[in-house]
Amino acid sequence: MKKLWVVGISLFILLVLAACSGDKEAGGDSGNENAPDENATATVGDDLENATELTFWTFNELHMQIYEDATERWNEEFPDRPIKLVAETYPYDQMHNNLLMAFQSGSGAPDLVDIEVGRFSSFLQGEIQLEPMNEYTEPLKDVIIDTRFDLYGKDGKHYAIPTHLGATVVYYNQEIMDEAGVDIDAIETWEDYVEAGKTVLEVTGKPMTTVETDEHWSFWPLVSQSGSSFFDENEELTLDNEKNIEALQFLRDMVHEHKIAVPTPGGFHHSEEYYGFMNDGGAASLTMPLWYMGRFIDYMPDLKGKMVMKPMPLWPGSDARTTGMGGTGTSVTSQSENVDLAKEFLAYAKLSEEGSIQLWKLLGFDPVRTDVWESPELQEDNPYFDYFGDYIWDMLGEIKDQVNGVELTEFTTEVITELQTNVMHSVIREDSQTPEEALKQAADTIRAKMESTK
Repeated sequence: MKKLWVVGISLFILLVLAACSGDKEAGGDSGNENAPDENATATVGDDLENATELTFWTFNELHMQIYEDATERWNEEFPDRPIKLVAETYPYDQMHNNLLMAFQSGSGAPDLVDIEVGRFSSFLQGEIQLEPMNEYTEPLKDVIIDTRFDLYGKDGKHYAIPTHLGATVVYYNQEIMDEAGVDIDAIETWEDYVEAGKTVLEVTGKPMTTVETDEHWSFWPLVSQSGSSFFDENEELTLDNEKNIEALQFLRDMVHEHKIAVPTPGGFHHSEEYYGFMNDGGAASLTMPLWYMGRFIDYMPDLKGKMVMKPMPLWPGSDARTTGMGGTGTSVTSQSENVDLAKEFLAYAKLSEEGSIQLWKLLGFDPVRTDVWESPELQEDNPYFDYFGDYIWDMLGEIKDQVNGVELTEFTTEVITELQTNVMHSVIREDSQTPEEALKQAADTIRAKMESTK
């Protein structure tokens, strides 16, 4: 009964979040523009005799490309063990809610499933119905980014394979920076960044950057880079600690004191208003994860050849030049009738050398296997090199050992909701609360909810 009660509470939280968030993703490697209005289905291998059927759920139709490609390669490589993949794409909230209900009822879950990082901790409560993947991850421990796998783990077990590293970078408009006479390579610290922003504003009249008020992508990377998180290793809430207050104060001061930043048009960096603003050269830079490259290509075509990526400036007291943000973990459910095959196929699709290379070639994601970054296939001409330049892997190679992660719990979605609906609005857009006031108010709200579920 206790397990059912916990799952029921988690489902209720997700339903509330769906109503509050307007279907915005907490982890964000795919974006809402790819979320289907109706279910989409794809089948690969249905023409093969004696093929074992594996079902797969995702919330992003683009992700299906990885598994369709992997199924075709698998069936060519292992003709004695063919797979028939039946892949279904659901709207974001529907898919996660359906999975929770399948686990609650004990039936109906797929063999494999994409789980967005902001929702993943909800599936690690009580009796975990996901299969550990350690037999495939541990042999690669020297060439994978541990912090990304830890997002999808508990008690030393990895319950999913990440889709990408999600390294956070600063995208600079080289044209604006040159007009201002600012050398981007001379920006080593966030203090340097602020001073550069003052020059940009004075010379060009344009803001250095934008700060989200309806999302958390401006705030969370700074929290992680500073060595902090929203929770500690014991799952105690730390949202209102000193480091987090300092990070939010920094964002607030860029907007309201230094005047070098503006609230993001449309509220967040995936809005149509923002795309138009940035495409017209509205701001000199933007801090977002590497997976945001595709947004530039799809929605800001006029910036082609103008944008360059650099590691994050250093935060005081930290040597981390990037943070791993957002993401989707793919898991094998315990309800699968072919657990061993599903696990082997998942590792083949996303963790093998070829699978890692395909993540880049098909979707433009930075693989978590760093030993493939110098592979010839990753150096071939592609839309990302064409838009930004061919220095991407050199840059990532410089910072691969300086990637901070985050701590997730079942209440991470509560934190994100508070940030999106209250904190960022009151501090950044309205300037009606200090960072300390807003974070402490949010923390008190979340602690009360945490206490009520004990």
